[in-house]
Amino acid sequence: MARLSDDFISEIKYRNDLGELAASYMQLKRRGRNLVGLCPFHGEKTPSFNIYTENGSFYCFGCGVGGDVITFVMKIENLDYMEAVKYLAQRAGMALPEDDYDDSMNRLRTRIYEANREAARFFYSTLNSPQGAEGLQYLRSRALTDRTIRHFGLGFAPDERFALGNHLRSRGFTEAEMIAANLVFKSRSGNSVLDRFYNRVMFPIIDVRGNVIAFGGRIMTDQKPKYLNTSDTPVFNKSYNLFSLNNAKNSKEDSLILCEGYMDVIALNQAGFTNAVATLGTALTTDQATLMKRYCKEVILCYDADEAGQKATQRAIGILRNVGLAVRVISIPEGKDPDEFLRKYGSKGHAAFQNVLDGSGNDLDYQLSRLKSRFDMSASQGKLGYLNEAVKLLCTLDNPMERDIYASRLADETEVAKASIVEQINRGLRQKNRTRKREEFSKLQKDISARDDKVNPQHAANLRAATAEENLIAYLVHHPDRLSYIHERLREEDFATDFNRKLYAYFSRRILMNTDPTVTISADFTSDEQSKVYRIINSYEPAGASPKALDEYIGIILDEKQKPSEQEIRNSTPDEFTSMLSKLKEKRQ
Repeated sequence: MARLSDDFISEIKYRNDLGELAASYMQLKRRGRNLVGLCPFHGEKTPSFNIYTENGSFYCFGCGVGGDVITFVMKIENLDYMEAVKYLAQRAGMALPEDDYDDSMNRLRTRIYEANREAARFFYSTLNSPQGAEGLQYLRSRALTDRTIRHFGLGFAPDERFALGNHLRSRGFTEAEMIAANLVFKSRSGNSVLDRFYNRVMFPIIDVRGNVIAFGGRIMTDQKPKYLNTSDTPVFNKSYNLFSLNNAKNSKEDSLILCEGYMDVIALNQAGFTNAVATLGTALTTDQATLMKRYCKEVILCYDADEAGQKATQRAIGILRNVGLAVRVISIPEGKDPDEFLRKYGSKGHAAFQNVLDGSGNDLDYQLSRLKSRFDMSASQGKLGYLNEAVKLLCTLDNPMERDIYASRLADETEVAKASIVEQINRGLRQKNRTRKREEFSKLQKDISARDDKVNPQHAANLRAATAEENLIAYLVHHPDRLSYIHERLREEDFATDFNRKLYAYFSRRILMNTDPTVTISADFTSDEQSKVYRIINSYEPAGASPKALDEYIGIILDEKQKPSEQEIRNSTPDEFTSMLSKLKEKRQ
C-alpha cells in the first residue's frame, strides 16, 4: 500500500501552524517559546496543555495526550488519519497526490457515510408515502410542522424487515458495508440480513460537518425499547456526539440548552431556540461536555423533573463544571418536559419558554435548593444538617467572591453567624488542599516509578536504564548530527526496553535517510505511542545537551546491560552468584 510522501506531510504541517489552528478551538497564552491553555481533550481548571512552537507538537501534562497538528485534528474532530490529512490539505489549499495513500478503513468510513445518507433519504421518502402515514400522523400529533420535519430530515422505517436492505443493495451497497453502518444485521441462521430499524419514526443524527453518522428510531407500538439508536460504528460513537449540534453551532447564542431527548430538541428548535442539543440515549459524558465547550461558555440543563431527571441533572453539573463550563438549570412548571410545555402554550410557546429561561438559576442555586428540601429547617438539627452539606458544596467553588456571596446567603437563611460559616468553609478548603497535595504527590510517585507506563511496560523494572534511554532518544532527535557518534558506542540490542529500542531504530533510520525524524510519527505510531514519544521529545532540556551528558546516557545504558537480571540471579549457583558480584565490584572500581 502506497503512502503519502514525507515531503507532502511536511508541507501539510508547514502550511497548518498548530498554534494558529488550536487557537480556533481554545484560548492560548504564550509562555516563553511555547503556548499553553486548558486542554480541549479533558476537563481541567489549571492549564496543562502545551504547544511546542519549535517542532509543531503538543503535550498535555494533565491527561498525557500528545501529537502533532494531524493528531490534534484527528482528536478534536474525531477523524481518522487520512480524513485529518484531507481536512488539513483542504484548509491549506493543497491537493492530495493522486493514486497515493488511502487505506481500507478510510474507504469503509466513506461508504458508511454514503449508506447513511441514502438511508436518510429512504426514510424521509417513506414518511411521505402511504407506508409512512402512521409515522407522519405521530409527528403531526406532536405539533411538528412540515418545515421542521424537512429541516431535521425526519423519516419512517416501514414495518418490514428487508425494505432498507433491499433499497441499499439496489443502490450498490454491499452487505458488509450495510452491516458496518449498523443499518442491517445478520439473521440467526446467517442466511439473510434484517433491517435494524422497522416500524419506527426515524431521527437522523448529523455531525458538525453535515455527515449523517447514525439514527435514532422511536417505535410505533408498546414494544421495548421505545427508542433504538445506532450502535457504535467506524463513523459514530454515541458517547462523543450530540443530537442537533450541527444546528446549535450556528446559533448566535453563547450557551447550549442540553435536553434529554430528540423531541425536546426539535420542539425547542421549532419554537426558535436553535441552541438546543441532546445526548444520544446515554448519560452525559466528559467527551460530550468537552465537545460543548468548543461552542459555548454556558450550558443550560433542561432535564425532566422526575427523580431520574434530577439525578441526571446532579451528575451533569459535576461533569460540566469540571471542564470549565458555567451551568444553569431550568425548572419547567408542572414538571413538564420542553416538548409538552411548548405544545401547551402553542403560538405563545416561545415567550413562555423564554420566561422560564430568564428565571432559571445557576447550578449552585439548584443544588442548594435540592439540599434544603431534604431537611426540616424549623428544627435546629435540620438547619445543622443543611449547613454541613451546603458548606461541602461551597468548598467546591474556586472563586472566593462566589463563596463569600453564598456564605452571606446561608447566614441569612439559617440565622447563623456568617463568621462561623466562613470558618467551616475555610476548614473544608484546607482539607481539600491537603487531599489535592496527596493526590499530586501520589501521581508524581507513579510518574517517577513508571508503574502506569502502558506503552513501555518494561520501564518500571528497568527504571535507570529506561530513563537514560529516553534522554538519549530525545538528544538524538534534537541533535541528529550526533548519530554517527552514538552508533559507534551503542547498538539496538544494548537497550533494556523493547519500546525504546524500537524508537532508537526508528529515529536512526529516518536520520540516515536524511529526513525529518518526527514528520511521520502520527502515521507510524498508535495514539498512545505518539503521546509517549512527544512526552519524551518535549521533556528535553537544553541543559542536558552537552557531550558529557550524552556520554552519561550511553554509559548508564551499557552499565545496566552488564547487570544480571533477577531471573539470572535466582537461577545462579553460589559460585556463579559470587562471580557476578565480583564483576560488578570490578566495574565500579
